[in-house]
Amino acid sequence: MAKRTSAPKVYTLLVEVGRAAGDGLPEGSTGAGLLCYASGHDEEEAVRETVQVLRQAGLAPLDVTGYGTLAERLAEGHEIAPEEKGLMDRAAEENAVVVAQVTPVFGDDDTASTD
Repeated sequence: MAKRTSAPKVYTLLVEVGRAAGDGLPEGSTGAGLLCYASGHDEEEAVRETVQVLRQAGLAPLDVTGYGTLAERLAEGHEIAPEEKGLMDRAAEENAVVVAQVTPVFGDDDTASTD
C-alpha cells in the first residue's frame, strides 16, 4: 500500500441533515444545516470522515456541499474571520471534524406563511 506524502488539508463543508431519533435537534425542526471544517488528504476523504462522524453522533446526513480549502476560498475572494481560521487550524491540528455552526430548519421551505 502506497504511503501518502501530502499533509492533510482542511475543507469547509456544509452538511444538510434530516431528523433521526435522539438527534438533539430542536423540537419541530425538520433538520439542520451544519457548517463543518474537516481534515483530509482530499475533499472526498473529508466528506467521508464528516458523514461517518455525524452518523456516529446520531445525525442523519442527507447532502454535503464542499467549499474548498482555505487557500481555495481565499483565491475566490472569501473573507475568513480569525475565529473561522482558528477552527480550521484546530481541525488540522487534531485531524478532526469541527462542527462550527448548527442552523435548524423549520417547515418545508424558508418562506413565511401568509395564512
